[in-house]
Amino acid sequence: MKYTQLGRTGLKVSRLVLGTMNFGPQTDEADSHAIMDAALDAGINFFDTANVYGWGENKGRTEKIIGSWFAKGGERRDKVVLATKVYANMAADDNAWPNHDKLSALNIRRAVDASLKRLGTDYIDLYQFHHIDRDTPFEEIWQAIDVLVQQGKILYAGSSNFPGYKIAQANEAAARRGSYGLVSEQCLYNLAERRAEMEVIPAAQDYGLGVIPWSPLHGGLLGGVLKKETEGGRRASGRAADSLADPAVRAQVQAYEDLLDKHGLEPGEAALAWLLTRPGVTGPIVGPRTAGQLDSALRAAELELSEDVLAGLDEIFPGPGPSPEAFAW
Repeated sequence: MKYTQLGRTGLKVSRLVLGTMNFGPQTDEADSHAIMDAALDAGINFFDTANVYGWGENKGRTEKIIGSWFAKGGERRDKVVLATKVYANMAADDNAWPNHDKLSALNIRRAVDASLKRLGTDYIDLYQFHHIDRDTPFEEIWQAIDVLVQQGKILYAGSSNFPGYKIAQANEAAARRGSYGLVSEQCLYNLAERRAEMEVIPAAQDYGLGVIPWSPLHGGLLGGVLKKETEGGRRASGRAADSLADPAVRAQVQAYEDLLDKHGLEPGEAALAWLLTRPGVTGPIVGPRTAGQLDSALRAAELELSEDVLAGLDEIFPGPGPSPEAFAW
């Protein structure tokens, strides 16, 4: 496993990030533990979760599964760079009082203590804002974060789903306070969705944030979905199915699969390997439901794409171009 610095920090993290969103809803506790053990054995040290994972009546379930895995010992917690998130309302759906969500100082304080309890740890390495909060000023957010850093409850702060201008606002507000600011941005970024290249990734690079792409296969669209349909496998659902309803997208995905088949490459592995070539990317989040899916991601981390393949991918999935030249002179 290769490692890199997380943005401008001295923290070393693996080029693949283990996403845990499926732990609980899709993968039971025993299999989740086995996947985490296999990831750690393979050298993946960067684990990502969120307080809301588990969803619905099971909000927080994923953090509890990670906590029970840490409790097995074997220096599991010490070896892991642990990232979780705050924003979503964690109260029961029929008991959602004000101040149970978003990024007020009150909710940040409440949420971090609850996450620490579920995770069975006394600190979180990377505490991420899951979404922008249009009602809370960054001065308040950084005051709350600085207190948590001083208390030793968190080490770094990151963002998720922030536009470029919010990354700038956040870190300018942090600089005025003498706070360290955001060190990472977790964003939707893959071959089929490259808008992050216009503003988000340049802002992240300028402010020293590592970029952590989520949904690297775009909900399965880039994982060989058409071949699986032809062979009678699992049909597309969610984001992939919605995208394939557009004939132009279906033709694009067919060209993508044909290109990779010509070069003897698996689509899902190539899509991950492509992200690892992109400027500013720390590592994509892989969210395996099974041990086999983790093995595929590990192969992608070792895959070297030729210039011909990279050029072909750019032709099929052209990026938006640099900002502002993409939309102005």
